[in-house]
Amino acid sequence: MPLRPDVYDRTTITLHWLTVALVLTLWLVGTFLEDVVPKGALRSGIWSAHFVLGFAFLGVLVALLAWRNTNGRQLPVEDPGAWHVLAKANLATLYLLLFVIAGLGIANAFVRGVTLIGPIALPQVGDPEWRRPLTYWHGIAANILMVFAFLHASAALFDHYLWRGPVLARMVPGRAPAAPIEGP
Repeated sequence: MPLRPDVYDRTTITLHWLTVALVLTLWLVGTFLEDVVPKGALRSGIWSAHFVLGFAFLGVLVALLAWRNTNGRQLPVEDPGAWHVLAKANLATLYLLLFVIAGLGIANAFVRGVTLIGPIALPQVGDPEWRRPLTYWHGIAANILMVFAFLHASAALFDHYLWRGPVLARMVPGRAPAAPIEGP
């Protein structure tokens, strides 16, 4: 069944929500693992999974941007005013932060020489003293990202539930956009 013309294509939607799931998972692990799981094999295994998912995340992010800029459905702007400018600035900031976080994470993985899966490990490259600053800035950027992601999601929910706009419905297939509120 073809998608309606007022929603994004399935690939865009799938890559968007996969990005969301990976970002949330990676942030939760990065933020809370040390406090929840005692040192040992389990924690090391989860950290390895964090690094593997980080590389997968970068692949999904590149695929999303490549798809959106080549084959992805482009939808008309709903409101070309100030809200649109803010939304575009927020989205640009999200993408910038996502790449900064991925870059810092990859640099950290190589400085540490982490084990990814079983016997597969990255070579240790660079000064091991870079671990702490890379980890610190990776975490700071991830926390800032969560603020912008919260704003992004809040704006979509605000548009959907208060303004009865179509923004959220465009990214959720099979849902009809809410009817806009009629003026007086």
